[in-house]
This record gives sequence, C-alpha cells and structure tokens, in this order.
Amino acid sequence: MSEETAPPVIKLIGLTKVYGFNDSARTALENINLTIKKGEFVAIMGPSGCGKTTLLNILGLLDRPDEGEYLLDGIAVDRLSNARHAQIRARQIGTIFQSFNLVHRLSVIDNVALPLTYSGLRRTKRLLAASDILKRFHLQEREYYMPWQLSGGQMQRVAIARALVSQPSLILADEPTGNLDSRSSHVIMQELSELHQRGNTIIMVTHNPNLTTYASRVIKMLDGTIESDSQTEQVKKKSAPRKPTTKRTRRGAKK
Repeated sequence: MSEETAPPVIKLIGLTKVYGFNDSARTALENINLTIKKGEFVAIMGPSGCGKTTLLNILGLLDRPDEGEYLLDGIAVDRLSNARHAQIRARQIGTIFQSFNLVHRLSVIDNVALPLTYSGLRRTKRLLAASDILKRFHLQEREYYMPWQLSGGQMQRVAIARALVSQPSLILADEPTGNLDSRSSHVIMQELSELHQRGNTIIMVTHNPNLTTYASRVIKMLDGTIESDSQTEQVKKKSAPRKPTTKRTRRGAKK
C-alpha cells in the first residue's frame, strides 16, 4: 500500500469524553474531529483543563471515549479489548511522560527493556536491544545506574529510549520538558526533532509556545474542543510554490 492510499495514522470522528454523572458531569472532550498523517509533528496547546491530556490518554489507549470513533492506522481501536490495547501500546505507541514514570527499583537498562516484555523476546535479547538504544542517547555508561542516580535530563532521555525501544510508529509526549531546565529542554527537543526527521509521527502536549517551533503543525484547544489547527511557518515555507526565475541580460546585449 502506497503512502497516498494508506490510511492516516490517526483519525478521530466525533470523539467525546465525559467525566462524572448527572449534575457533576464534566465534558472533557466534545465532538473532536481530527486527522493526523504519517510523519507529522503535532504540538497540542491550551490552558489547563482544556482536554489536552485527556485527548493524549485516549490516543495512547490509556482511556476510552464515551462517544465517537478512534481509528489508528485504519483500525477502530476503541472497540478492541483491554488486552488488545496493551498489545498495541507495546508495539505501536511510545509514550513519554512529564514525570518520567521510571520504575525506581529497576536499573536504567531494565527500565528501557520493560516494554519488550510483551514482545515475547528472551531477557538477553531485550537487554541487548535496550543497550543499543541507550548508546544512541549517549547513556551506555549509565546502564546499571538506578533512576535516582541520574539528573532530570538524563531521566527524560532514558524515558525517551524506553518509548523507542519497541520501534513504535507513533510517539506521544506529555509535557516532555515540563520538569527540565532550559539546557536539558533543548537537548530533549533536539532528540524529538531528529526522531521526526527519521519519519516518526509525534504528538506533543505542551504549555510552552517556544516548543512549537519544532513542530510541523500546532493545534490549540479550549474547553474540550479544537479552537484552531494550523501548520507552522516552516511547513508553509516548504510547501509554498517557488517563484519562477528570470534570466538577466547584460547591458548592451541583444534581448
């Protein structure tokens, strides 16, 4: 199947999510329609409580909508069982959390190898795969450190390595630089930018407008709805038609 005929990575149709019941009911998402193609880097912005994290949780199969349809690579995943969701998360979706979510009783290499537990690989092969990806993030000397022995930037790089070890087609990042200083934030965003250039589809929730410069598309949410959806200036410049060049003639030359 060619890229032209392949289904989008994500297609949401009338997605709605409500928390609570009766008088205490609160609509977190209301009639969301969204299509994300393979290879896009989408930044989702908006004030606290606008539905960004709820949307990301549904995209990552950590929550289910109350209404509407969620198609992942053309498959209606909202109708699948929890067990099938776990398999898809392990194989197709890599999630990066703001709070790192590392298991503190496990070493760095064991944390990174954890998603491969569902793949059926033996422990030796899981550790080899984890070691290989840690080298890519220049963390090979920290393989047997414990999470509490790392800096915040190092912990987030471990979290990214863990998200990528199963070679997912979709990467979800929830405020990936929220707990980091500016220098560490720049390193993490450079890593995500390189992943995007390699062809990964990335969806990032952020409060920081400066980070949208790394994205190819920016979605702004308000009160559980999509307020605006636009391409970044970089993409507009790339897609803009080139002006035809005109040949200059020398002075005195015949035209």
